Amino acid sequence: MNVGYVRVSSRDQNESRQIRAFNDAGIEKVYIDKQSGKNANRPQLQEMLSFIREGDIVTVESISRIARNTKDLLTIVETINGKGADFISQKEKLDTRTPTGKFMLTVFGAMAELEREYILSRQAEGIAIAKEQHKYKGKPKISIDQNEFRQECRRWRSGRQTAVETMRKLKLKPNTFYRRVKEFGI
Repeated sequence: MNVGYVRVSSRDQNESRQIRAFNDAGIEKVYIDKQSGKNANRPQLQEMLSFIREGDIVTVESISRIARNTKDLLTIVETINGKGADFISQKEKLDTRTPTGKFMLTVFGAMAELEREYILSRQAEGIAIAKEQHKYKGKPKISIDQNEFRQECRRWRSGRQTAVETMRKLKLKPNTFYRRVKEFGI
């Protein structure tokens, strides 16, 4: 069976470009994840890896859609090959059914990782320059109704509700909650 795997980084992004690339590949089943590629424990990826059988072909639009670093790429392709299936990346013209494809898999995986490291490096440099120029303000502070916050914290401190319940009611994550507790002297 020809299986396609698609990944976009967020729910807002559209996967149609990747699916369109499958039109001439005879893809019979497509698995789609809508989350970052940083984590290899993506539900549809894991389901696809469980589903594939000997003789299947897993196709992706590009290497970056299935893995963000060489180690993950090689691990995923090793799993695919270990099940007797093959891997094709359309953009890089990579096909593990050939010796050249197996070699190129390693080369392209390293290049994708290098590109990601360059992006992160440039981003860090840009933030450092913006900080020097006092233009970088970071993530905007979450606005909180102080009266509501203090009221919910009184319930928490008196034992009428747990900290988790308080955070849930205030729609705050633990770091923000405890930072504000300290900031407000509660």
